[in-house]
Amino acid sequence: MAGKLVIFSAPSGSGKTTIVRSLLQKMSNLEFSISACSREMRKCEVYGHDYYFLSPDEFKAKIDNNEFVEWEEVYTNSYYGTLKSELERIWAKGNHVAFDVDVKGGINLKKQFGDRALSIFIKPPSIEELQNRLEKRSTETPESLAKRLGKASEEMTYANKFDKIIVNDKLEEAIIETEEIVKKFIQ
Repeated sequence: MAGKLVIFSAPSGSGKTTIVRSLLQKMSNLEFSISACSREMRKCEVYGHDYYFLSPDEFKAKIDNNEFVEWEEVYTNSYYGTLKSELERIWAKGNHVAFDVDVKGGINLKKQFGDRALSIFIKPPSIEELQNRLEKRSTETPESLAKRLGKASEEMTYANKFDKIIVNDKLEEAIIETEEIVKKFIQ
């Protein structure tokens, strides 16, 4: 049966996106829900592939038009959300939806879709390891790194609100564990 949702949330730098990409390569009936956001596009990103990049005003207009399943103002004037049109696009093909969303978005989606959704929290082994991973990316200023680490500490307190928690200490093990959980849920 198509039409299920698999929700992945984690603090930035936990390996969530890497795990999701691995699953998408292995599972042809699972398709990525492209989120909308109001932040600047990074060099390596592509509009409509990584995100739908909108200005804060465009994002707010879509909120007013009730075009989102869920959305969140993550930082001041920094919005992320899931467009209803994305779910419709994926379900029309008979596929299941994979979400890579912030923690509050993940909790909101689980509340909306209940048993039709599986929520998975990808947890770093520690805040120190998370800091190392973020520093290796070389995409953060000292200020943005401090902001992300503060947010990560808060986000980790929500882990118990998810159906499953995967600790990403060894990436390959985390991928295998996640794949087993998702396959069981979809079947």
